[in-house]
Amino acid sequence: MELDVKAVQRLLDKEAIRDASLRYTRGIDRHDEELMASAYHADATDDHGDYIGDPAGFADYANTVHGQNWVQHQHYVSNQVIDLDGDTAHSEMYFFAVLKRPDGTCDLVGGRYVDRFERRGNLWAIADRACLVEWNAETGPKGAALDPSVFLSGSWDKSDISYQRPLRVDRPHRNLLDG
Repeated sequence: MELDVKAVQRLLDKEAIRDASLRYTRGIDRHDEELMASAYHADATDDHGDYIGDPAGFADYANTVHGQNWVQHQHYVSNQVIDLDGDTAHSEMYFFAVLKRPDGTCDLVGGRYVDRFERRGNLWAIADRACLVEWNAETGPKGAALDPSVFLSGSWDKSDISYQRPLRVDRPHRNLLDG
């Protein structure tokens, strides 16, 4: 069986684009401006509705808005279609965001990121992004199924456990069902 080098390169290119997409979501949720910016080329434009401009300005804007309005948030991406054309790719990717207000109310947002990626050198990154919000809703703070106090809490900086290398889970063992 002969190796199809072009097919392998297409897979590698798509994986590099997916990796950039995930760096963006991890960066925005950890308020890690460097990680978030690594998903973009420095001269990229991001149209995020209230903010349209360069990636560095967007990272600052996003951290400010998230910090003013919410105490926790998570951004999810899925259903990514990538059309490759040489050193350019177009991607459409669904997103879902959950943003928790100080009173416990959660804002839910769904939409799509429509991106143009470019490979410059060996780096695939966003050259242009359009954020489309297609729906949003809110949930009340009552009726949560889980007690959040028994779980580890995340943080918006590099003290978050996801940066710990090597990861060490050092809380005492327990089973709260055993009373």
